[in-house]
Amino acid sequence: MPKRILQGLVVSDKGDKTVIVRVDRRVAHPVYKKIITRSKKFMAHDEGNLYRIGDTVRIEESRPLSKRKRWVAIERTAEGVMSRTDAAEAEAAAALAQAGGEAAAPES
Repeated sequence: MPKRILQGLVVSDKGDKTVIVRVDRRVAHPVYKKIITRSKKFMAHDEGNLYRIGDTVRIEESRPLSKRKRWVAIERTAEGVMSRTDAAEAEAAAALAQAGGEAAAPES
């Protein structure tokens, strides 16, 4: 039997070598026939800590890697709004600008 491959959004990357991926699916309500979105979160293995919050990734079914982790992140299909390194650089630039602004402002 082939391994299942799903696509979802990374909602957490706090664990070491682990990401939590939310996979959404659209189904019709059994009575009212309105299309509704159902979602489920999967823990996926991320060996190189490559994926960040907001990234859209593909995950593949695998053997059990831990108590709750049975999926492996295989590729990024779309990048999130801001990666962790970009956020760190932005914070450092803001702190530098603030420190520089305080030193340049004359006291009266």
